[in-house]
Amino acid sequence: MSVYDFKVLNQQKEEVSLEKYKGKVLLIVNTATGCGFTPQYKGLEELYEKYKEEGFEILDFPCNQFFKQAPGSDEEINSFCSLRYNTQFPRFKKVEVNGKNAEPLFVYLCSQNEKSKYKKVKWNFTKFLVDRKGNVIARFEPTEKPESFEAKIVEALKNE
Repeated sequence: MSVYDFKVLNQQKEEVSLEKYKGKVLLIVNTATGCGFTPQYKGLEELYEKYKEEGFEILDFPCNQFFKQAPGSDEEINSFCSLRYNTQFPRFKKVEVNGKNAEPLFVYLCSQNEKSKYKKVKWNFTKFLVDRKGNVIARFEPTEKPESFEAKIVEALKNE
């Protein structure tokens, strides 16, 4: 099994197969617009702009599960991110990442990193790095700013 086996909903509530991203390096992130980590959108967009031509994609999944820090509709969240941080990477429908209603993709992502002491998403802006074959190769906690793991993204992009 890999991330390519999952289907998620885009903001228009249309099903999207993650197989669409096969062969790309992915950074899958649960985000929130009203969180102390929200300024990480700037660093994420910078990484996206820098490496998208090399096959790098960021998949943004807003989540209102942590202290209700993503309260708006999908459209409001998208507008906020586009206007405030000029984000251009794909943003999907708001999801839950933990518990009985957790998006299956996030259940899978959390199960793949044995080195992490966390078996669930700890907070907003937890980031999962996925290689070109669909394998989770790293997990970055909310406190880890995007620029702090740029070298890992570059390394993943070099590997076929």
